[in-house]
Amino acid sequence: MAWRGCGTLMKWAKTEFATSKNITSRNSRLNPYNQQRCGFRREAKRPDTKKGNVTQETKASPSEAGTPGPPPRPKVPRPTLFKPLMFTVGFTGCSFGAAAILQYETLKSRVQTAKDEEESEKFLQGSQDMAHWHDWWNQLTGFQRQLILLMSMADDFWSSLTEGQRTVTGIIAINAVVLCCWRIPSMQRSMIKYFTSNPASKTRCLPMVLSSFSHYSIIHMVANMYVLWTFSSGIVSLLGREQFLAVYLSAGVISTMASYMCKTVSGRLYPTLGASGAVMAVLAAVCTKVPEAKLGIIFLPMLTFTAGNALKALVAIDSAGLLLGWRLFDHAAHLGGALFGVWYVAYGYKLIWRKREPLVKLWHDMRSPGAGGSRPGAGPGIGGGGPRSQ
Repeated sequence: MAWRGCGTLMKWAKTEFATSKNITSRNSRLNPYNQQRCGFRREAKRPDTKKGNVTQETKASPSEAGTPGPPPRPKVPRPTLFKPLMFTVGFTGCSFGAAAILQYETLKSRVQTAKDEEESEKFLQGSQDMAHWHDWWNQLTGFQRQLILLMSMADDFWSSLTEGQRTVTGIIAINAVVLCCWRIPSMQRSMIKYFTSNPASKTRCLPMVLSSFSHYSIIHMVANMYVLWTFSSGIVSLLGREQFLAVYLSAGVISTMASYMCKTVSGRLYPTLGASGAVMAVLAAVCTKVPEAKLGIIFLPMLTFTAGNALKALVAIDSAGLLLGWRLFDHAAHLGGALFGVWYVAYGYKLIWRKREPLVKLWHDMRSPGAGGSRPGAGPGIGGGGPRSQ
């Protein structure tokens, strides 16, 4: 049966070939200029007489055909990192200086608040008449009462949080706002310019700070903020709120500088963003200070390990990713943040935070010239005996 079909196909092909041949001969008789039109489309072959001509024709064929070869790849000059380096040093110094002044002002306001509370307690003890407050509550509408109760519940929840959790709440809120800004089409150009760090960009210094609060993926932001929330109580109780903010901001800039250096050396100039470098510094600081603390994974509660082993594993993974060229994460920024966290707990606290006394004294003299006596932050309990300074 297969052979029959093949014979029928051969007969049909011969018939079609004869029919097309007749049509072509008729068209060539009716149209004497058919060959000339083909001549405009394809250039006739020229006889080659010499080998030199053959070489010339071969070299000239791409230009004659009108299809030039691909242009040479332009060499991208490696960016200079002097300005980002100076910005990193200056921003780190300003962060710790501002933190020292903020701690001075916080302690000063706490002293004033304690005095005001004592005066208010004396005033309330003198007036025991509660009928006035009952009358005031009865005069409120139902909506006003519900609003006051809601505010009271929010105040109770805020008071139940630790100082570290209250501190990182503002950082999480900023990251959430930046995440929403990435969803606005009209802001895409500005977000790429200022909220992504790239050593090849014209704007390199300001994104070193802003990219530490920038996430494009919701999963990326939730993962970073969950780790920050988990370690917030430990790091703030260890360093204090003001010192923690200085370490966090400085770690974001330093980790970005480490990323700039690795990108420039390897020649892989691409933008990155995220708070992973700063979060790694917080994690590394806590794990270095309390290496025997037990940690676990949220999805695997039965699996526990020490903080020291967790830090070693993370550093090993990021080192392997940096050496092998993995591009899923910015491993250079992770390593930069982790090394800064370890260095600060081991040496940086003694070299930076304990030497803030002259700056605090200068600020105190500027705020209250001619005033004598002690100043907030100068006592031995304010960071004098150890890393803890609240």
